[in-house]
Amino acid sequence: MAMFVAQESGPLHRAASFVRATAGAETNVATGLARLGHRSGWVGRLGDDPFGLFVREELGGCGVDLSLVETDPVAPTGFQLKSRADGGDPEVVYFRSGSAGSRLSWSPPAAAYVLGARHLHLTGIPLAISETARDFAFQAIAAARAGGASISFDPNLRPALWPSPQEMVVVVNEVAALADWVLPGVGEGQVLTGHADPERIAEHYLAAGATRVVVKNGGEGAVAFGPEGSVQQRAFDVDVVDTVGAGDGFAAGLISAHLDGLAIGPALERAAAVGALATTSAGDKDGLPDRERLARFLTTTAVPA
Repeated sequence: MAMFVAQESGPLHRAASFVRATAGAETNVATGLARLGHRSGWVGRLGDDPFGLFVREELGGCGVDLSLVETDPVAPTGFQLKSRADGGDPEVVYFRSGSAGSRLSWSPPAAAYVLGARHLHLTGIPLAISETARDFAFQAIAAARAGGASISFDPNLRPALWPSPQEMVVVVNEVAALADWVLPGVGEGQVLTGHADPERIAEHYLAAGATRVVVKNGGEGAVAFGPEGSVQQRAFDVDVVDTVGAGDGFAAGLISAHLDGLAIGPALERAAAVGALATTSAGDKDGLPDRERLARFLTTTAVPA
């Protein structure tokens, strides 16, 4: 989507000036991976309009492969408004009903593209925006499995996009059971499993078939559960500008570490570092680091004891 970030503090309806940017959990992850030197691609659908051209130029400029991005001749590119966060959680309002992205559908070219990937990352957002986008997610998982790729899934719950909370829980958990890694926030885990304790949340998804569950808890850090048992990672101490995109940065760091063959301890450290850096700018993806910035951050920034 396109995004407009308010430049004045306060509620959105009082904001008079905005700065244009891009938004989207999956595009944030693809951008984070590209900046870290990986070949990453985003599969999506954009409108034949200025917003669509802007998103293409922004993602392409970051090095994200867009060969499977379709242009919809009728439906517009979705967009959102975001308030100025000033160190906290911003107000976000979506305008994506009937958007080009909601008309995403499975195709033979998409199948071939996913079959050639080493890793597939999905979120719960396509599951909510339309039946065809939901079918796309399930088909992509099947293709990734057939191609031998690993699969990560971030629930990224957006209750406002779902017909009901009950449907959200059922469908999101159905997809989570098909993934190798499940990456819920602790609040999301409570909604989806009924458990507030990270270990109980992890037990739910490990029993469903996941090989690794990483439960994120904001400023408290994250804990991974898997073959090695549990591994804790504290959050890095940074000056937070905007918390949106932290989970996407975390996912990009974790996937990057996996592709580089790192063990779970260093992988969690990289994930936490990229997630922390993502919060240091107002744009969802502007703080995502390249290798040089990441290395510098890891050698100069402390994790609270």
